Amino acid sequence: MKESVLYERLGNNNVRCKTCNHFCLVAPGHRGVCGVRENVDGKLYFLAYGRAVAASIDPVEKKPLYHFLPGTFTFSIATVGCNFRCGNCQNWQISQFSKSRKATREMIAGSGENLPPKEVVRLAKESGCPSISYTYTEPTIFLEYALDTMKLARKAGLKNIWVSNGFMSPETLELVAPYLDAINIDIKSFDDKFYLENCGARLKPVLENCKEIVKKKIWLEITTLIIPKLSDDKKMLEKIANFIRKELGDFVPWHVSAFSGAISWKLQRLSETPVEKVKEACEIGKKAGLKHVYTGNI
Repeated sequence: MKESVLYERLGNNNVRCKTCNHFCLVAPGHRGVCGVRENVDGKLYFLAYGRAVAASIDPVEKKPLYHFLPGTFTFSIATVGCNFRCGNCQNWQISQFSKSRKATREMIAGSGENLPPKEVVRLAKESGCPSISYTYTEPTIFLEYALDTMKLARKAGLKNIWVSNGFMSPETLELVAPYLDAINIDIKSFDDKFYLENCGARLKPVLENCKEIVKKKIWLEITTLIIPKLSDDKKMLEKIANFIRKELGDFVPWHVSAFSGAISWKLQRLSETPVEKVKEACEIGKKAGLKHVYTGNI
């Protein structure tokens, strides 16, 4: 466990978490939406510090990043927990684990393997990876672990990559920006109702963070998963493409990916995305004026 770096103490030992845009009000003995930040006697703690539930070496294109260190491998880590509850999640066994009523503080604090920041950097260097990726689950929710690792990585000459839902708080973005080299953010839909019902979140903070990241000259690539009947509407996809071109820049790559219900958390009832639908989304991006549009999962 480690005390959270971004929270506000309130009356009656309540605290306000400032790590992501949920800004959870957390009562003593309770946790925030992410399931890994708990109020312990009026102090907010991140329970899974230094506990990597996943650690592996991936092609950087898997993140997906096609215009940042292409052709290289990246050392990837994650902890349990997530501030979203997306029905289409493929990593739900680890992202949603900490939200289970059976997941005690001790279980979360002991999840995965002990892999402190120094060890992450050592392993990345030893494996010949030029970068470390904070991925698989949402890196915002393991901010303290990620940030400590990012600082050491920068000193060691390694690049830092986030794969994110983009729902971090402005305060979190300010903390990580000096050490963040590249990020892939999901714009899951351009419909706030979709975000509320499928993710338990809101669209606007994601869009605002994307714009701020470009302003800070951090390399950004966008991903949209084309889910049949949920996020495959042509007009909605046009809105995403136009937002990228007008608000972020025509140079920002857009990855449009196919969905598979078989490996999703709660959307097994849905069929796989037809290849034609993914190609159609790709053409929408090109017609909108985007220079780099890629199909994924086909």
